Amino acid sequence: MIDVQRLRVLRTVAEHGSFNQAAQALRLTPSAISQHIAALERSLGAQVVARSTRGVTLTPAGRIMVGAAESVAAELAHAQQQVDRLGSGRPQLTIATFTSGGRLLLPGALARLTAAHPDTVVHVREAEPEESLPLVRQGAVDLALAYHFDGPLPGGPGQSSALVWTALMDDPLYVVLPETHPLAGRGALDITELAAEPWVLGCLKSETYLRRYAEHAGFDPEVRGTTTDYFFARSLVAAGTGISLIPSIAQTPPIPGLRTIPITPPTPTRHIGVATIHRRNHPQVSTLMQALQEQAAAMNEPCLPHTTNRPHSSVRN
Repeated sequence: MIDVQRLRVLRTVAEHGSFNQAAQALRLTPSAISQHIAALERSLGAQVVARSTRGVTLTPAGRIMVGAAESVAAELAHAQQQVDRLGSGRPQLTIATFTSGGRLLLPGALARLTAAHPDTVVHVREAEPEESLPLVRQGAVDLALAYHFDGPLPGGPGQSSALVWTALMDDPLYVVLPETHPLAGRGALDITELAAEPWVLGCLKSETYLRRYAEHAGFDPEVRGTTTDYFFARSLVAAGTGISLIPSIAQTPPIPGLRTIPITPPTPTRHIGVATIHRRNHPQVSTLMQALQEQAAAMNEPCLPHTTNRPHSSVRN
């Protein structure tokens, strides 16, 4: 029998990368952490961590067990939620969502959910994927409307195994610039043509993405504005502060005086989807998932105000 507490210890060691930091997080001694890991390895008959002077790393067996630990933690949290909900007498659903996706996709889907399950109490919390995906794994939320760029979902070693990712749509990023800009009449732009332009950023992750693309194109972008709000970023572009990269779903409401132009391939793209942990007997999750899929499929083309040449939709079912 695998001890749940030992799985919790392994999960914390994997998160922090050392016995000492895991001990601080769990308020145990490093010796106690080492004993828990050693006992887990004896019960499994396999090594779960590799120790070195630089810390610890998971072995293949360790990655499997961290995934199991995430699933166990999520199931226990979900069970606790179910017990808590027995007292309320009404089913509840907790949703995490990033701002622009929630604004565009979630309201219509929630309307269908409440029509199908009028007694359900819905809780919505705003969170970026780095926060919302761990909340799903931990059972703190039932599902997360999230996104990722190229590469895997955000998360630590072994964590993604606890998640079920359902793709909704691709959300390409476009160049947004003033309509008086010399390039405003172009049907598409290569990123190399923007090397001398000042930039305004709508979120920190877009800066990482921009710098990666700029590095491949051979230039270092000059950033003159940073925000966490795409509408504010577009307002700064309209004011002449710089140009910006804005996802297609964050192009509304329109701001007068702007042009939105596609980037020639490879086009920077956010991949939007829903993260869940598969559970039986949760009809609200199934209803909301279906509504979100249909809401995404209904978006036949991105809503791009003042776009010169509008590309075909990249929505995928």
